Amino acid sequence: MTHKLLIVDDELPNLRLLERLFAKDFQVLTAPSGPEAIRLLEQHDVAILITDQRMPEMTGIELLKRSARLRPHMVRILLTGYTDLEALVEAINSGLVYMYITKPWNNDDLKVRVSRASEHYQHNKNRSALEDGNRRLLLRLNEVKLGVVGALTEMLRVRDNHAADHALRVRNYAMMIATKLGISQEQEEDLSIAALLHDLGRIDTYRNRATSSRKSSVDQTLIQGYSECEARLLHAVPELANVAEIVTSLRENYDGTGTPRGLKAEQIPLSSRILRLADEYDQMILPEASASLTHDEAMRFLTQRSGKQFDPMVVEVLTQFSPEDLGERLDSIPTYGEHNRLRQDSYDPAFVDSVL
Repeated sequence: MTHKLLIVDDELPNLRLLERLFAKDFQVLTAPSGPEAIRLLEQHDVAILITDQRMPEMTGIELLKRSARLRPHMVRILLTGYTDLEALVEAINSGLVYMYITKPWNNDDLKVRVSRASEHYQHNKNRSALEDGNRRLLLRLNEVKLGVVGALTEMLRVRDNHAADHALRVRNYAMMIATKLGISQEQEEDLSIAALLHDLGRIDTYRNRATSSRKSSVDQTLIQGYSECEARLLHAVPELANVAEIVTSLRENYDGTGTPRGLKAEQIPLSSRILRLADEYDQMILPEASASLTHDEAMRFLTQRSGKQFDPMVVEVLTQFSPEDLGERLDSIPTYGEHNRLRQDSYDPAFVDSVL
């Protein structure tokens, strides 16, 4: 493919000389001034621009600045005399010029330089096309990712409306903690999705803890099967690999006594540590089938488990929020005296008494 070369010079002899020099290898366009060059650039996909610096209506530097906005991938070459050193330094420092050529030039040397500029343009064009293709692919993958997340979230709501509401509240708490901790945008996105999907295989953790002694081995196998199925489902979507890792590590304890891998402290992904605390907090404040703890009671409970189940740093961040910050209505939360049956229904009695 023959590239387009635009030559700009207010001296007609120079313009004609350069046109003849490159006519064999390029589709040559010429302009006697900066404004005329701008008009041509608006109409043609120019690969290379060669412009003189000293022109009456618009200097070469001014033309380079305007042309950079019109044709960002175009290769720009400045013709300049030794007396234009200040303008040349400005052009180089601003990244406007690919190369400069001093007057008078050598024709053979100029042809070699312009040939290199043509190769540079093609390289830029190929790279730009590849980047555009990658952006389109990433957008498509993101659409697929969001579609999968949306479908799974909707499936959770159809199956268990309380679990779906719980997931939204947990996401709110988790994102507030994450913002305080200053995690990256990418980590925030994965954490947000993990919060929405962490209950796909949901069986109430606290209820299971209290009744585990009465469950048969078959029931325990079923519970474990739900968790494994959830992990396999998330791992099956490559775009959700980070989310799957967050959810898989959700039941790891800070002191290393958790499951499934016995990870400890910093070995546990930070997003998992954040999500674990947000999940536990909401299950205490707004449980599905038992009386609630107040915010203060829940925080006392969680603080007592800091360094054991929960990351002390994450717990400390959560303590900085008031119930109003977290979106809870104080008048709707039962007091400690109203949740006596908590000891029978949700938590191991000795465990609760050791903390409250």
